[in-house]
Amino acid sequence: MSVDTPQREMPRYKSHKEVWALKIKEVGREEMPQFAGAVCRGSIALGSACGHCERCKWIAETGQPKHFLIPEDEGYGRVEIDSAYVQKHRPEAGGYYVVYADGYKSFSPAQAFEEGYTAIN
Repeated sequence: MSVDTPQREMPRYKSHKEVWALKIKEVGREEMPQFAGAVCRGSIALGSACGHCERCKWIAETGQPKHFLIPEDEGYGRVEIDSAYVQKHRPEAGGYYVVYADGYKSFSPAQAFEEGYTAIN
């Protein structure tokens, strides 16, 4: 028989950070061209790509297709993000691209961000 320990409410905290943020209108990725011949599906970064097909040659010359965010706010161009950011944060339209004072870049869902932050400029 187990005895449950009474739980009490966790400590509460109030945010007092200043961050830079843009509301996201669109999350996108540059398209790869259509290749005429057979292409491998390996990853150059993981060392499993052939290195000789059209796709591998294109990636070697141009790099991986870039991910980007289109801000809702007027006057801001697209923000390029890397695939590691996309995999970690899973940004979505309607949420916020957030940059902290130490340079750390994050994503916040709209409701959480809007409940926790107020524009100061």
